[in-house]
Amino acid sequence: MRILRRASALILRRGVASYQGTLCKNDNLFRIHPSVSQALAETKPVVALESTIITHGMPYPHNLRTAKEVEAIVRAEGATPATVGVIEGEVRVGLSSEELDYLAQCRSSLKVSRRDLPYVISKGVSGGTTVSATMIAAHRAGIPVFVTGGIGGVHRDGENSLDISADLTELGRTPIAVVSAGVKSILDIGRTLEFLETQGVCVATYGASKNFPAFFSPQSGFTSAYHVCSPEEAAKLIASTLSLGLQSGVLLAVPIPEQHAAAGQQIEEAIQAAVTEASAKGVTGRDVTPFILQKVNELTEGKSLQANIALIHNNAKIGSQIACALSKQVNERTLKNETHPPGKLSSNTESDVVVVGGINVDFIAKGKTETLLFGQTNPGSVCQSFGGVGRNIADSLSRLGHKPLFISATGTDSNSDAVLNYCKHMNTCGVARIEGQSTATYCAVITESGELSLGLGDMDIHQQITEQYVSLFEEQLSSATLVCLDGNIPVSTIDYVCSLAKKHNINVWYEPTDSEKACKPFLSDAWKSLSYSSPNLAELCTMNATLGITTPEVLPSTLDEMLGVTVVLSRPLLDHLHCLVVTLGAHGVLLCGELDAGTVNLQPRKQRRRRQLCALYYPALTVTPEETMNVSGAGDSLAGALIAGILQGKDTDSCVRMGLLAAKMSLASPHPIAPVLTLDSVDPNNVQAQDWPKPKFVWMD
Repeated sequence: MRILRRASALILRRGVASYQGTLCKNDNLFRIHPSVSQALAETKPVVALESTIITHGMPYPHNLRTAKEVEAIVRAEGATPATVGVIEGEVRVGLSSEELDYLAQCRSSLKVSRRDLPYVISKGVSGGTTVSATMIAAHRAGIPVFVTGGIGGVHRDGENSLDISADLTELGRTPIAVVSAGVKSILDIGRTLEFLETQGVCVATYGASKNFPAFFSPQSGFTSAYHVCSPEEAAKLIASTLSLGLQSGVLLAVPIPEQHAAAGQQIEEAIQAAVTEASAKGVTGRDVTPFILQKVNELTEGKSLQANIALIHNNAKIGSQIACALSKQVNERTLKNETHPPGKLSSNTESDVVVVGGINVDFIAKGKTETLLFGQTNPGSVCQSFGGVGRNIADSLSRLGHKPLFISATGTDSNSDAVLNYCKHMNTCGVARIEGQSTATYCAVITESGELSLGLGDMDIHQQITEQYVSLFEEQLSSATLVCLDGNIPVSTIDYVCSLAKKHNINVWYEPTDSEKACKPFLSDAWKSLSYSSPNLAELCTMNATLGITTPEVLPSTLDEMLGVTVVLSRPLLDHLHCLVVTLGAHGVLLCGELDAGTVNLQPRKQRRRRQLCALYYPALTVTPEETMNVSGAGDSLAGALIAGILQGKDTDSCVRMGLLAAKMSLASPHPIAPVLTLDSVDPNNVQAQDWPKPKFVWMD
């Protein structure tokens, strides 16, 4: 009790709001620019661009000017440019103006293909990404369209030298649409097309004919298998490729504009002369292309450079139009599949997990100063994202290999349109759209270091997630492996689901949402039907206080005191709950539950029994304040990934570590659930063993 009475003024927020972590070791190597991340989250068109044209394709300042012109063309067509490059060992998807300038003038930059990525990352050096490396980064970020000048191919005499560009094998194993001006004539175009066919790559010429272009010339003497005549046709081809899940790309060959093709013959003659000189001087491998391009530019007195820039501009324009058409088609399909009002919902959706909770449109305002001055305008940035505790958990599960049925309610306003469009990857057939109601909105004001300063919410719509509405899905609820509830929904709805849990022996996870709502199941005996809960220490106090159990007047500040208080307050709840996941902010997570082979048993219980109790403390992983972009979804990411691990039958350590990695990604993302969240990104095996300290074991009985 002495520990219970010792205090500090620290008030812990819901989840792991002040939890400090960085992106997981894999995603720490790939950074997506906020403008690109925002566009992807809102399913707006994005065009990936390579950077070897900046570092190795043109001399300064032509390279910088061309890069900025290409980005301007992409924006003018209504898409967001995402130039990919490596800056000091970090792959960046979307470069700032300063980063473009840095690469344009960096004399030590490397030419980075797939094989070079491990080296440049390990050495922390900078470089321009080739087609293959850019495809890898674009695919990882979720960008389906990539624009370049020309791709590599099978080199002449390649049947003997086996000198084949990594671009071709990458097209065979990465589902990206590459828009290019075909293949440079210095290569063996016929064998290149044969190799692409062997790799299963769909090749189509953009235009009225199937003539396959040869970079500076609209005709190479070879033909593509197909052709598409418009951005819409090209977009349908890309969409079909992606929907088939073939894991191979599409090559769209765009002929050089006719007005610049006239110089093609002169350029071709210069290319032949340059090829001969390269051979005579013993230039081989990756050095061949930049040598020839430089020599051709000299021989043509700059005409080849002008033609090169013209075709890149043209590719950017057409590629952006294709990206916009693809985005439009995806969004139109989403609208056709949009959910229906209450009473017209399909109730035959099968899922191993059901999530019932809130859905919000969030506005995150982050100050540029540590101290915010109320009553006046503070410098900062504001971005829109989509949240709600239930939505966040369902989103997390949907990105981690599950398809949870999500039950919630929105209005019929523009905010509802926006959030449901964003949630197209989720099963939202349980989301009611109610006339005359406003979709829930939440505004968080955070300091420069990521601390929450003020939050405002309009959450009245959550009261429409009624017992009567949720009962429409009784069949799914009764057969689910696990049901997750958040504290936003009415008490009567929580009581109804808990009654089903008692009747059908369902495992229910309760996410308290905040310290005021944490009490809801504990106002009656409904809480005794819960299996899991994920409170922070303040919410755990509310739960105990609601049951009439003495709690500290103020919360402890040191780790030892926190652990002591948490163990004491968790013990009464574990008379009925299977497991408690208590988040301790920047200190980490304490898992409390049944002892099983030296750890806490997280797997869903099939029957209630007398058991020995213990706790495991997992320390937090650090993240800098500068990397912290959003504190509203870390706890939900933790819970979602934990649930995913449990449903996949993983051991306790793996489940918790998945949760910690997902929380870190959330903190570093402008969105509550990071759009780049995948099973691979939260795989603990991708993090070096020494980065995982051994959890601390605590007896509870």
